[in-house]
Amino acid sequence: MDKSEILLKEITEANGVSGYESEVRKIMTRELKKTADSIEYDKMGSVLGIKKGSSDSPRIMTVGHMYEVGFMVKEVTPEGFIKFLPLGGWWGHVALGQRMRIITSKGIVIGVVGSTPPHLLPPEDRKKVLEIKDMFIDVGATEKFNVQKKLGIRPGDPIVPDSEFTILSNTKTYMAKAFDNRVSCAIVLEVMAKLGKAKHPNTILGGATVQAEVGLRGAQTVAHLGDPDVCIIVDTGIAQDIPPNNFSKTERLGAGPVILIYDSGMIPNLKLRDLAMKTAESKKIPYHLSYMVGGATDGGRIHMSRFGVPSIVIGPPIRYIHSHNGILARADYDNTVKLLFELIKKLDKKMVKSLTED
Repeated sequence: MDKSEILLKEITEANGVSGYESEVRKIMTRELKKTADSIEYDKMGSVLGIKKGSSDSPRIMTVGHMYEVGFMVKEVTPEGFIKFLPLGGWWGHVALGQRMRIITSKGIVIGVVGSTPPHLLPPEDRKKVLEIKDMFIDVGATEKFNVQKKLGIRPGDPIVPDSEFTILSNTKTYMAKAFDNRVSCAIVLEVMAKLGKAKHPNTILGGATVQAEVGLRGAQTVAHLGDPDVCIIVDTGIAQDIPPNNFSKTERLGAGPVILIYDSGMIPNLKLRDLAMKTAESKKIPYHLSYMVGGATDGGRIHMSRFGVPSIVIGPPIRYIHSHNGILARADYDNTVKLLFELIKKLDKKMVKSLTED
């Protein structure tokens, strides 16, 4: 594995659903210390590394978010089965039959989301999507084994998919849980490292937020902490190059980073959007434009902070987000790093001022 693959493996395999991101924050802090002049935290748990260039201003912030979609223990039944509630958007069929890690005070407990064998289901029930509220996790419960006492499982414990980072046979594509949005955390770290060795006419604030999936909460507090003049939110695109559409969709693996023209929480600063496109074209970095009607990014809170922050969302397309295994193309990862690096170097005082001038 090269350095990027080692980083992606560690950061995706870390456990960190919304509200429980401490494992990921430790990785971010450790890596940011290698390049940042200083590190700051908000009181929610978000982290920012600060790297001064040739000028104190403008302050350019680039952030991913640390969370992954997962669950929380809701109750333990008298028989020892675990009922849970979702932390993030899950489709019932995606969760059924999947291995889970329950993070307890005594350590990690492995279980599986129980599913009724089709032999026992009437035909009409086989067509239904089971709701999360009706699911349970089986950790090997038996009549004389007290799950709560022996394993320490209790309400409030976080639950994450049990999935390992894997370099696929293609070798140019990777599979892992939590690419949404740990891949963006890794991208921010790589951009900070590159900027640490280059001249840039601004001060960079690079880091990651918490609790994005439950209301973009860390985005609001980290924007107040960082007080940026511009923000580049790094998030994942939704690759759609799968059956039945196959490669008819623009947003696909290998298409380069996505530049969002719209999501349900933010319309990007138009001049910043155009600058990102021109930068990609001038540096021959592949990119594509897309939109997200059914979701929002950290930009939804950041761009409304204080007097407003010119903001944009950029990131690599990922297949199968909000599931146990996403798929990422390495070329999209590298090209996202390149685009952010080149864009940030252009954001001097004159350029940033122009973003909000008529």
